[in-house]
Amino acid sequence: VTHSISACIGSMTINSKRLDNESPVSIFAVNKCYVTVQEGTFFDGSGFAALVREGYKVRSDLNITLEFRTTAVHGILLGVSSAKVDAIGLEIVNGKVLFHVNNGAGRITATYEPRGTNSLCDGKWHKLQANKSKHSISLIIDGNLAQTDNPYIQSTSADTNNPIYVGGYPADVKQNCLTSKSSFHGCLRNLMLTKGQQAELFDFSRAFDLRGVFPHSCPGAEH
Repeated sequence: VTHSISACIGSMTINSKRLDNESPVSIFAVNKCYVTVQEGTFFDGSGFAALVREGYKVRSDLNITLEFRTTAVHGILLGVSSAKVDAIGLEIVNGKVLFHVNNGAGRITATYEPRGTNSLCDGKWHKLQANKSKHSISLIIDGNLAQTDNPYIQSTSADTNNPIYVGGYPADVKQNCLTSKSSFHGCLRNLMLTKGQQAELFDFSRAFDLRGVFPHSCPGAEH
């Protein structure tokens, strides 16, 4: 077994001596246990999860679905970029959800603006679907559709080759379709990327880099 357990461990004794887990000598990717826990992955607002080390290719068609829960009005949800300008990005800015796509000719953005500034940042679960179909993009939040016109209809493919960064990204990494640098604080679950009939559900515990992210453990109330 080469990966850590997704669980809470307490009251451990060795040779009848109780271990003090309140003041460890060193600690890595361990959080406190919550009294009430929900399904989901907790992002503490300091880091990110990195998926697909070899690079993810968005290309012409992609559908992204996820659920999020936050009380913060800013936060990066997801970004996939290239060394050039091609990229996609999902982020929360001032309580709005933005879906950016650059197929090489220029960035276009679909924006979902809720009626109240904090209505998406109320600590409750919200469903997000971001769809890129060649040059067309759309965003559906809790069943509400937001679309935008794309003047660059000849440019249809986002030729990305970098990892998928969720909840933020490292300082030395370029993201061409994210305007914010704020790491996400809250919980995410059911991240799925679909191309045609191929749907891939991502498990954060299998990320190749996790910083400030705690898979399979979402506190029942915001901390």
